[in-house]
Amino acid sequence: MRTLPKLSALVIALALCLLLGACHSAKVFVPPNLRPPTDTGDALKLAKQHLQDATPCCTSFADFSYGNLLPWRPKKFELGPNSPVANLNGVRSHFLAFKLPSDVKMPYRIAVKSELNGRWLHSSYLFAPTTVVLDEAFQPIDGKDIALCEYMGWSKSSTGAFGSATIDNPKARYLVIYSSADQQSGDTYWEQSPAAFSAEAPVNMTSKGSFKIPHGPDGTVWVGLMNDSYKTAVDQAICGEAPKGDGLLKTLSTALPTHWIGSTK
Repeated sequence: MRTLPKLSALVIALALCLLLGACHSAKVFVPPNLRPPTDTGDALKLAKQHLQDATPCCTSFADFSYGNLLPWRPKKFELGPNSPVANLNGVRSHFLAFKLPSDVKMPYRIAVKSELNGRWLHSSYLFAPTTVVLDEAFQPIDGKDIALCEYMGWSKSSTGAFGSATIDNPKARYLVIYSSADQQSGDTYWEQSPAAFSAEAPVNMTSKGSFKIPHGPDGTVWVGLMNDSYKTAVDQAICGEAPKGDGLLKTLSTALPTHWIGSTK
């Protein structure tokens, strides 16, 4: 077998080194649709501006239309620039209004889920619901800000920020869902996970850490009577960082019967 002259081999080696150096110094090309956003606050600022520019249709709960019956299972609703806006005590918000079912035994639970509004976790926000229960005269008899908790399911439809409300007042006739001033200025704990990101845009993301997702004035909301899958999500959702314990042995020592503790020393 012929061997290359020493000079030719040296030239080839130098060329390879230069080529490899150029590869390391060159930037990896990332398609525009996979690049992370440069300004993570633009979408939220724009949504807030849309809300302030809108003309409110209603200023009291009696002004709402209650022609829609509360769905028998969670149903998807889109709240955005084309949705009606209410001005309640000086607070603007998109809203949903329902007639409550009369043939469901009390107490019963209403399931709520908000989806991340955005392709990237760092630039997403959530619509945080407030529920108001009304009597037949459209007077509030109960209400609360829904505490949202993160749950990662096996699909997008079973993943989101979940919460619930209980209907236990026999006088309850109607339900309004909007977002109070406190909700709009708040945030929701989100434990970062690879499943939290769009499968279309997994570039340069870490799978560790946690975040606070800001609340916004619009988004995708699911509302309806509680079913089994939503009950699982609500009951198992993550609402914040787990409290730090004193260790497994310390925990066991407080849980085991007294006469067992002595035998473990």
